[in-house]
Amino acid sequence: MPNANVTADRFHVMKQVNDELDTMRKTEKKTALSLDDKSEKERILEALNKSKYSLIKNEDSLNEKQKSKLKSVQEVLPNLAKMHALKEEFRDIFETTKSWGDSIIKLLDWMYNALSYFPKSIGTIIRWFGEIVGYFDSRTTSGTVEVINNKLKLIKRLGYGFRNFSNFRLRSLLNWHFTINHP
Repeated sequence: MPNANVTADRFHVMKQVNDELDTMRKTEKKTALSLDDKSEKERILEALNKSKYSLIKNEDSLNEKQKSKLKSVQEVLPNLAKMHALKEEFRDIFETTKSWGDSIIKLLDWMYNALSYFPKSIGTIIRWFGEIVGYFDSRTTSGTVEVINNKLKLIKRLGYGFRNFSNFRLRSLLNWHFTINHP
């Protein structure tokens, strides 16, 4: 397909940012464990305890307990609070920006503001910038293709022992209710 536009799936890009945020959470926890001041150590560890999903999950999808946990992390650890705010801003670019030009400007602004907090993610975004910006053209994701590939892998595993390819093809086509024309 020579005319196909390669587009990076926004969920994979978001996963990169979430992974870097979670890595910083783990680093903060290790740093807290090495503190000599017991009260400060306990205060930080209490905030970080069971905070992973409060930080990574979309803020508008948090339940009350997770919102409370997020607030305690934000009060105790300003670095993680800033990273979380940048993560939410990044997600917002993909969800609310309507025009291609505005999207690029907002993405570049975000990259400038987030460089010291998300260096690994910024490097990935720079390498894949064209493909990431391609999302804003048609707002397509690879979710459907990933579902089809996973179903085909499942059919292949379940069909261990199929004697020929036509049995696998028939099972696959039946899964999506396609018309089957036998030669």
